[in-house]
Amino acid sequence: MESYPPPPGSDHGDRVPPAAGVRPEILASWKRSQSLGIDREQAALPIESDLDPDSRLIRAAAPVLARLYERFSGVPVTVALADSRARIVDRWGDAAGIQLMDAASLVPGANVDERFMGTSSVSMVLSTRSPFVVVGHEHFLHDLKDLTCMAAPVRDPVGGTVRGAVNLSVPRTLADPGMALVLQDATERIGERLLELSTARELELTHSFRRAMERGGHAELDLGSGELSRLGGPPPRLASQERLILLERAVELISSTGEAFAEVPLAGSRVAVLRRRELHHGDAEGAAVEVSFEDAGGAGTPSPATATASDGRPVPLLNRPAGAAGAGAPRATAEPHAAGATDAWLLLVGEPGVGRLAAEARGRLSLLNEAGVRLGTTLDLWRTAEELAEIAVPRFADLVVVDLAESVLAGEEPPPGPLRPDVALRRVAAWSGEESRDSPAGGVNEPAGYPAGTPQARCLETGQPVTDSVVTAALAGRPVDEVHPVGFLGEGVHSYLGAPLSARGSVLGLAGFYRRGRTRPYEQDDLTLAGELAARTAISMDNARRYRREHQASLTLQRSLLPHALPRLSTVDLASRYLPADARTGVGGDWFDAIPLSGMRVALVVGDVPGNGLQAAATMGRLRTAVRTLAGLDLMPEEVLAHLDDLVSRTPDESAGEQDPATGTTCLYAIYDPVSSRCTAARAGHPPPALLTPGGEAKLIGLPAGPPLGLGGIQPYESATVDLPAGSLLTMYTDGLLKESRGYEDTDARTGQLLASLNRAGPELEAICDRVADTLLPGGPHDDVALLLARVHALPADRVASWEFPPEPAVVARARALTRAQLAAWGMPELEFNIGLVVSELVTNAVRYGGRGPVGLRLLRDDSLICEVSDRSNTSPRIRRAATTEEGGRGLFLVAQYTKNWGARYMPQGKTVWAEQIPQREQPAPETDEQALLAMFDDLG
Repeated sequence: MESYPPPPGSDHGDRVPPAAGVRPEILASWKRSQSLGIDREQAALPIESDLDPDSRLIRAAAPVLARLYERFSGVPVTVALADSRARIVDRWGDAAGIQLMDAASLVPGANVDERFMGTSSVSMVLSTRSPFVVVGHEHFLHDLKDLTCMAAPVRDPVGGTVRGAVNLSVPRTLADPGMALVLQDATERIGERLLELSTARELELTHSFRRAMERGGHAELDLGSGELSRLGGPPPRLASQERLILLERAVELISSTGEAFAEVPLAGSRVAVLRRRELHHGDAEGAAVEVSFEDAGGAGTPSPATATASDGRPVPLLNRPAGAAGAGAPRATAEPHAAGATDAWLLLVGEPGVGRLAAEARGRLSLLNEAGVRLGTTLDLWRTAEELAEIAVPRFADLVVVDLAESVLAGEEPPPGPLRPDVALRRVAAWSGEESRDSPAGGVNEPAGYPAGTPQARCLETGQPVTDSVVTAALAGRPVDEVHPVGFLGEGVHSYLGAPLSARGSVLGLAGFYRRGRTRPYEQDDLTLAGELAARTAISMDNARRYRREHQASLTLQRSLLPHALPRLSTVDLASRYLPADARTGVGGDWFDAIPLSGMRVALVVGDVPGNGLQAAATMGRLRTAVRTLAGLDLMPEEVLAHLDDLVSRTPDESAGEQDPATGTTCLYAIYDPVSSRCTAARAGHPPPALLTPGGEAKLIGLPAGPPLGLGGIQPYESATVDLPAGSLLTMYTDGLLKESRGYEDTDARTGQLLASLNRAGPELEAICDRVADTLLPGGPHDDVALLLARVHALPADRVASWEFPPEPAVVARARALTRAQLAAWGMPELEFNIGLVVSELVTNAVRYGGRGPVGLRLLRDDSLICEVSDRSNTSPRIRRAATTEEGGRGLFLVAQYTKNWGARYMPQGKTVWAEQIPQREQPAPETDEQALLAMFDDLG
């Protein structure tokens, strides 16, 4: 026991427990207790009245704890016994101590678990399964801070399970480390008494054998700790797996009617020799197994003597002092070893039938417990099948094969009920131990089929486990050898057990368990165990199947919502990366986009939806569609964000108080104009972009901060405009790029790493993406990351022509003449008719309906020719159907017929109507049928 005094200056009446000098286990318990809202002044302990005063634990502990209390006579100690559910079942103490326990509600039936009492020695013992001491200030309750409480577990010597705990409380100033040692001795004695209170027949057998061995000076195996003890020397060291093997072999010997001894190889060239002895005591008959050890290489412990049995077999004898043969020794003659310390230990005592059944039951429980821990550790059908096989071999079977329906492997929903015998199956696992790991036998990942009448077919048809014996001597060629894996089994007669993999009313496949030979045929209990193993496996497989189906659906959705390829633009070079936090799922709410706009401009977008998974991907797709729709209206960045915020703020059902899953989404929207070489951007709770100019250093662009979408309220979004010299690199990203694996992030430091990596960037954008990812995410992202790089180029001045005219009808002819001359200078005379007609119609509309302001005309030449006409009116242009007698109303219709695209965008003052035409020098312009065009506008009414 270690002493943990309170920190200097602390007071046991403090309302907040001090943290200094306290162990991590105590601190963790405090946090749990605080989260449960336990009152430190007076905890409310539930009290149960249905205690059994004659329980096995109380009967075993009462005399031991009474003597323990008497041993501390004169010291104000209290002793309490709690069961495995943390209920006080008995207590000892003087009148004053009992009165204090009553005041603290520590009465029989009170539950002192951490959930109700907070940190206490009993709760720590039951959670750690080992002795524990809670000293003074480490208690959660204030009225216990003057005490040192030490507790130790009471273990069942046979199974090692914790049956309860004993608590010894003493004033802190009187605590002594020796008290904890005395307490542990008492709990060990209680464990021994639990064993003594076992069945009378087993007890009689044990006493009979112990009395018989008294003259031989044998020691015994401590069933509580598993360590061997002996008189006169240190015991051999045994690993837990070695102890398990010895006990299982001893059970087989006790249950056997013919075997009298067995040898078990151990680590370090040692061999354990087990010998069975018959026991008779009144009407009780049973057997005991002794164990001795020898060195297989001849060194170390001397080999036991041997004798010749009646059938001529050599039988090893346990080493004994000369003349110390006890009752029950075999009738064999052998030269005894010299007198000395014995090396024989009592390993197991029991009745043949009862011992075997009990051991097998424990083995089945152990197997099921392991299956519960190991099965379904991954959402992978193939790995789950392998886990089942690895669990069952060799304890339950020598070989396991698992076959699944092809439809299940494809993620489809299996039909309800059993499977048809002709269903398409595929083998997903075949395991017979480590030697089969690299073996190509077994037909793994190959189709499997079972003819009618085979046990596998019966299992699939009935949906119930079946057992049978299978003969493999005649199964030498294909396709018959696919029914049973002869390569693993070998020829002969073997035991087979088939169990359907059933989950949620459907059969997914079957598991086949084989035991070589017929010495251990499968029994009814084995059918039950195999069915339970198969059912647990099937649930994990069905979960994996459902996960795979949802995963594929999520990936398909997300990939369809993200841009398949970035547009190829002459004024902007683009590169991108999408890095999901979970590479297996690949589903998140981050997105990026590049949207071509009129006037050779481009909109660059990066956004981050909260959360991940299918809902986040769907929300991302909804917002991305909304952004593209708003971008098509040629709105300013701040207007786009305002519309998005309004969209997210309108919940589907405001009366239900629901919140849009897009609430809290961050977004960065930027528009680059290659004519002016300017970028206008606005952000909604998003990190600002980084800019690297030619010959300069990377830096963040200062943008006004706006709230995330759905949280804007009345706060407006603002944009900022910056000049981007030709060749500048614009970097837009989501905040996952700046997150680390720790629970906190140094954003400034991570931003510095990003800017440093951009400063070292080369000309290739794809290489820059890789450099940024490798620098900031060397171990992979901890949150979804979207990264968009844009290297901008300015449109040369010789590819731009612009004029401004007064709002007079006479300027239409001048605008056509200037356009004609500019097209000739650019070498595009084939567009003279089409563009001349477009300029005439648009300038005429601007003069007539554009207000009193000037009329602007601009021509932009790139891979296409763009004509833009601006005026001071905000009236929206639209195509309408003109009547037969009307002279006007056909202008925009003609513009749409003679151009590839047309549209209008709005400015702070006025609008711009634009039209785009792609030169086609190879093909002459088709002659226009004027009558057909006019017929389309005939007024049918």
